[in-house]
Amino acid sequence: MNWRQAQKEYQHYLKIERGLAENSVENYTRDVEKLILFLHTNAVTQSPIQIHKETVQQFIYELAKVVNPRSQARIISGLKSFFNYLVFEDYRQDNPMDLIESPKIGRKLPDTLSEDEINALIQAIDLSKNEGERNRAMLETLYGCGLRVSELIGLKISDLYFEEDFIKVTGKGDKQRFVPISHINKKYINIYRNEIRVHQNIQKGFDDILFLNRRGRQLTRAMVFTIVRQLSEKIGLNKTISPHTFRHSFATHLLENGADLRAIQQMLGHESITTTEVYVHLDRSHLTKIINDFHPRK
Repeated sequence: MNWRQAQKEYQHYLKIERGLAENSVENYTRDVEKLILFLHTNAVTQSPIQIHKETVQQFIYELAKVVNPRSQARIISGLKSFFNYLVFEDYRQDNPMDLIESPKIGRKLPDTLSEDEINALIQAIDLSKNEGERNRAMLETLYGCGLRVSELIGLKISDLYFEEDFIKVTGKGDKQRFVPISHINKKYINIYRNEIRVHQNIQKGFDDILFLNRRGRQLTRAMVFTIVRQLSEKIGLNKTISPHTFRHSFATHLLENGADLRAIQQMLGHESITTTEVYVHLDRSHLTKIINDFHPRK
């Protein structure tokens, strides 16, 4: 088995058996690609089945010189997964990454926006242009429903259950969840649908996609990033933000206003509560309030 064959079979395993999204599969594949490039550069001819732990140790040593600890930890994790797959399929007897430890890194807290900053970004949208109504509806949905950008651009008209005040969201690994949607969020989506989208020349295959570009096709992730960045520059926001910042702000503001962590977990589509718990560390002031309000010895 050569590296390209192993890489291809691993990709198939990640997609079919683990059900990972395309972006996740690409990230795992990229980790293996870095190791392949190292072997090629150093004229190392060991196959995926033959490669020694000393070789991967040298790769990690060289890697540590050029990437930060967080990136290094992610690549180590990705390669451990790759070699675990080879062991699982009986191509190898051992995982050469077993004795390699990831660097100790602190948990990175996500950036958030205040309510005033979110309002300023949305108010900066130029509603005189057709895409303005679309952009307002998109940002309201990112913040109002806590969506990932991939979930936003994949949102379908058939996923809108406005009478029940829910939308159906397709998240990582094609897992679906229902997320509540507010009256104001529904209002702006309906304005976009009824006043802008209805007049578009929609390309075949995109009839059910909610948010469309000017050519009547599905928006790209990059386009949503560009919209957010341009609005940030327009209001002179002194923060580096992305569409994901609205999702973080959604969760943080809910928690600060007393929402249950488990409920936030369900709305965000986190498999583990530990992923959601990162928001507890953003602002501890509400924790003091909870003690003062609810503890018997307050």
